[in-house]
Amino acid sequence: MTIKIFCDIADLKSIKKFNKKKTVQGFTTNPSLMRKAGAKDYHSYSKQILKFCKKKPISFEVFADDNKSMINQGKKISTWGKNIYVKVPVVNSKNKFTGRVIKELNSQNINLNITAVYTARQTKKILKQINKKTKVIISIFAGRAGDAGKDPIPEFKKSIKMAKSFKNVEILWASVREPYNFVQAKQIGCHIITIPPSIIEKIENFGKSFQQLTTETVKAFLVDSRKSKFKI
Repeated sequence: MTIKIFCDIADLKSIKKFNKKKTVQGFTTNPSLMRKAGAKDYHSYSKQILKFCKKKPISFEVFADDNKSMINQGKKISTWGKNIYVKVPVVNSKNKFTGRVIKELNSQNINLNITAVYTARQTKKILKQINKKTKVIISIFAGRAGDAGKDPIPEFKKSIKMAKSFKNVEILWASVREPYNFVQAKQIGCHIITIPPSIIEKIENFGKSFQQLTTETVKAFLVDSRKSKFKI
């Protein structure tokens, strides 16, 4: 099975650069990435991104914290372009499941990316709210789970199995920590992995043998020791 690579970024220069790459098949953003990129106005900045990214799928997240406002924001975001997925967190800041938001937007044929998912139980709840025709991405945060000492792989496997009867649903590996996550995501059958630019560039250089890596590592140590003029 092939896996799609999405670039996780909101910086305009990076989007312009990575949009030209065939290896990158889409983009994901979030309010934190937008802030880091220097966005002052969410709508106008998103419009600037869409000037570069016109065809590849791109996710823009709602940032409201109640159902009604999330639905309103989602409807507005969906009108900005045909390639847009509206990103909705699986719960709000009070840990209330956003099922009503998911169901309402999904029923209006708005493509969704359900984010901040960590468990197969959450995946099951999402699947109960959606139809079998409108596109839905379920983003499971592998890296952040690992940061907390949790193994995300069983949650992915169960989620992928549950989603098999939904041809419109894709499971996405989110919060990548290292290039090898790409191999892991591919092995377990994820449909998409979203990756920051620096790691995408490392993945493009896959293929070095252990012998090459050994020699390169030793040479790097040698160069640094000579630069430092170390003596014993």
